[in-house]
Amino acid sequence: MENSITVGANAPVFNLKDNRGNLVSLNDFRGKKVLLSWHPLAWTPVCTEQMKSLEVNYARFETLNTIPLGLSVDPVPSKNAWAKELKIANLKLPSDFWPHGAVAKAYGLFRELEGFSERANVIVGENGKILWIKIYDIHQLPDVEEVIQQLK
Repeated sequence: MENSITVGANAPVFNLKDNRGNLVSLNDFRGKKVLLSWHPLAWTPVCTEQMKSLEVNYARFETLNTIPLGLSVDPVPSKNAWAKELKIANLKLPSDFWPHGAVAKAYGLFRELEGFSERANVIVGENGKILWIKIYDIHQLPDVEEVIQQLK
């Protein structure tokens, strides 16, 4: 992976539309931590559980001054239908659809062979610097408790 990010580096800034069609910019969250929770593809079992765990724990993230975001290369209409299916009300699901996977590439998380991102969690600090990165096996459900411990 060519543009691999490292802890302490400035997080690549992005402007993406979320599942509701609203623009989400990393710069909007300065002063808060941001959890970038990358999932390969909507409508798949592990990704579904990953996003549901973020939604269920949304209030806990808020108490930790953290905005969780669920990123993937799926297009906005697909992410919107999926969010409705999962009853996601709070979590924003930014679409890295076009240019395809550009933000995943900027973070060094794009899998060229498959055309989607790694399954990964990246925590960006209040100052826009990377605090923590974990890449998971593609079939492994990230442990939300581990992420919450990293935020404390």
